[in-house]
Amino acid sequence: MAGPTTAERGERQQESSGPPPARVLRKRRLRVIVILAVLLLLLGGGSGWLLYGSPWLRVRHVSVSGTAVLTPEQVLAAAAVPVGAPMVSVDTDGIEARLRRELPRIDEVDVVRSWPHGIGLKVIERTPVLLIAKGGKFTEVDKEGVRFATVSQAPKGAPALELSLARPGSATASLRRFGTERLVREAVAIAGDIPAAVRRDTRTLKVRSYDDISLLLTGGRVVQWGSAENGAAKARTLTALMKAAAGARHFDVSVPTAPASSAS
Repeated sequence: MAGPTTAERGERQQESSGPPPARVLRKRRLRVIVILAVLLLLLGGGSGWLLYGSPWLRVRHVSVSGTAVLTPEQVLAAAAVPVGAPMVSVDTDGIEARLRRELPRIDEVDVVRSWPHGIGLKVIERTPVLLIAKGGKFTEVDKEGVRFATVSQAPKGAPALELSLARPGSATASLRRFGTERLVREAVAIAGDIPAAVRRDTRTLKVRSYDDISLLLTGGRVVQWGSAENGAAKARTLTALMKAAAGARHFDVSVPTAPASSAS
C-alpha cells in the first residue's frame, strides 16, 4: 500500500503544529515595535543633523535688492546676517527689526531664505515728501510724517518747509492752538496730495497758519492751498485750473468748489 504523498504529509504537519503560541506572537510584535522605533529615531536624528549639524544647509551668501540712497554694504553691515550659521536657525524677524532700527531710511524690508545657502534682503526705502531746513542741512520727512534722515544736500522732488508764524493775529492764535508739530503734519499731508506734475515745480511749502498754507512754484507762481482738508479735491481742481489758465501766476484752490486764478 502506497504511503502518504508529500502534500498530504505537509497538510498533516500543519494540522499537528497548529497556530503559533501567544508568546511567539508577542515576541514578533515587540520586534516590529522596536524596529519601527529605531527607524523613527534614525529619521528624526538624521533630519536634525541635516538642518543643524551638516555643512550643506548653511548661510554662504547674502544678497541685497531695492536700495536707492542706501548702499548694499550699509544694509549688509546693519543686518549682520550670521554667515556660516545653519539656514534654519537664522532669525529673520530679528534681522528685519534690526534693519529698521539701524537704518530709519528703510520703510519695509523682507528677509527671505533662498535654500540651500542664501539669505535675501529685499528693501523699500522711504521717499521724502517734505524737507525741513535747519543749520544748512535738510531733514527728510516721508508721507507718514516720519523724519528719517538728515542730509547736507536737498534731494530733488521734495519741497522745503517754511514756517512763517511770527505774524501777530491769526497765525499766533493758530500756533497756540495747534502747535508747531501739528502744523508740520498738516504740511506733510498737503505735500502728499500735491499732483505729481505740480510737485516737480514746487520749491517751498509755506505755512502761515493752520488754514493758510501755500505752495511756491518755479517762475514765481503761487498756489493758495488753505488747510490740509479736502486734499484730493484740491489736487483735482488745481490740475484743471492750471490747464484752463496756463498763463496765470496765482492759483487759489483753498475752496475747491470755487477756485480762482490771476495773472498777478
